[in-house]
Amino acid sequence: MAFTKPRALRRAVVIPVVAALVSAVAACSSSEQSYGPGVTSEPCPGSEHKDRGCIYLGVLSDLGGGPFAPLGISMNEGQLAFWNQVNESGGIGGYDVDITTYARNTSFDPRTHRTAYQEIEPHVLALAQSLGTGQSIALLNQMDADDMVSVAATQWSGWNYRSADRNLVLSAGYSYCTEAVMGLDWFTENHYAPRNIAIVAYRGNWGGDYASGALKWALANGATIVDRIDTGPNGEVGNQDGPVEEVLAADADLVLLATGPAETAEIVGKLVQSGFDGRFLGSLPTWNAALLQTPAAPALTALFNYTTPVDGWAGNSIGAQHARAAVDHEPANFGYSLGWAISYPLKALLIAAAEAGELTRPGLRRTVTDLKPDGEGMVVVHPAGASAPDLSAEWSVVFEPDKTAPMGARAISTGYQGTTLGRLGITEPCTRL
Repeated sequence: MAFTKPRALRRAVVIPVVAALVSAVAACSSSEQSYGPGVTSEPCPGSEHKDRGCIYLGVLSDLGGGPFAPLGISMNEGQLAFWNQVNESGGIGGYDVDITTYARNTSFDPRTHRTAYQEIEPHVLALAQSLGTGQSIALLNQMDADDMVSVAATQWSGWNYRSADRNLVLSAGYSYCTEAVMGLDWFTENHYAPRNIAIVAYRGNWGGDYASGALKWALANGATIVDRIDTGPNGEVGNQDGPVEEVLAADADLVLLATGPAETAEIVGKLVQSGFDGRFLGSLPTWNAALLQTPAAPALTALFNYTTPVDGWAGNSIGAQHARAAVDHEPANFGYSLGWAISYPLKALLIAAAEAGELTRPGLRRTVTDLKPDGEGMVVVHPAGASAPDLSAEWSVVFEPDKTAPMGARAISTGYQGTTLGRLGITEPCTRL
């Protein structure tokens, strides 16, 4: 006859077993919540802070071989200095931040950008940088599925509207669209009122956004866009002879540029050499101090200005002072300041998420709502998670080439706003996906 345990004894055995299983599952779940993708209890590689864990952030940038390599490399340097200062100041919620392990060179190539994202995605909490408007837009669906928040190393106007960026992309400063509007106001006040404007811009969302702002300005101020010329990097199109010929045929009195530095130098140099007697105004990625070593240097120095959304290396803002103090040498170009400035929103997000116990990808995305990062006077940071930007808060810095100034350019107007932007009533991205 088989022995049967009394019911009370069976319950006494089963209950502790079930309790142990529940406890184990809860512990496993807690572990997954604490250490999801990109967050570990182990210190960051090479960190001296052995009592801290590590937050891994990804970087997708032109770090060599592409049209924006000098800018991308310098932006990366600025971000490295920024996060190193964060780590030296105590880290975030018991963690240091690492943006080196999963930094990848995309050479501004869309396919490489996507492949690199797929490679690092399982290992990072967020992206510290995604360089390229088209490249970043192309990843939005995948980022949405992955709950991957990113810092935009691009000023497309859609990043300022939640209907376009899905609460995934953190940005700082103006958009390319509003950059053109404020830049044209400044140009009119300080040079002359342009009547016939030609635009030479990379095809795609960057050039389209900048051109859209110029068109809005022209319509509001009685000017004409006499030509909108699409181009691409010389690595794709060979040279800029076609755009130069079109500008000359259009009889423009001002040329707006949204191109890479190499194309800027070629267009300006060839136009002036061909007898063009107008001036040039460039979007922020058009300039690099190395252009002062090209044959176009005299023409650029005499006739070219460009705008940025960031108080630069020699600026007086608290942020600019902190950026200077973080390194012991003058950076190669303006990208350093830009990389530093665009990092403020992600720092604020990580701090808020850590305080809320939300250091996971879905947690970061939830925490974006109504976040109000501080740009330390170095850059305007719109409230993250807001449905639209506060355009009245936007300003720009205007530079002119100067070989005696830091990084070959001197700020001649800081905090400029102008009057046209407030009259336009912009309520949505200037260009759509």
